[in-house]
Amino acid sequence: QVQLVESGGGLVQAGGSLRLSCAASRLTFSNYAMAWFRQASGKEREFVSGVSRGGGSTRYADSVKGRFTISRDNAKNTLYLQMNSLKPEDTAVYYCAAERASWYIVEYDSNKYDHWGQGTQVTVSS
Repeated sequence: QVQLVESGGGLVQAGGSLRLSCAASRLTFSNYAMAWFRQASGKEREFVSGVSRGGGSTRYADSVKGRFTISRDNAKNTLYLQMNSLKPEDTAVYYCAAERASWYIVEYDSNKYDHWGQGTQVTVSS
């Protein structure tokens, strides 16, 4: 069974940084587009960022552009999200997700994703 395990969340002050990781196992990592979603308390899950299978195509939500950077290491089966200049509104549970996709595709729609991690909490204090 595919496993996606997020780590790196925590409590940080506004303006600080965190780096999330998502370790994937039991799948051919390079066959999957990967993404980060988040869900704040009382809100719907939303797309944060995604990266294509080879890493050549990336997408970001407008709310995180210029502050977050997604990357992947196919040799290590790991997805990353570098989050800088964090704001209180970034507080949420962050999930990584995997979609069996064509080479350059990055989907915004959570329904397109086949596998999900359990999530990691990010809390940004003001």
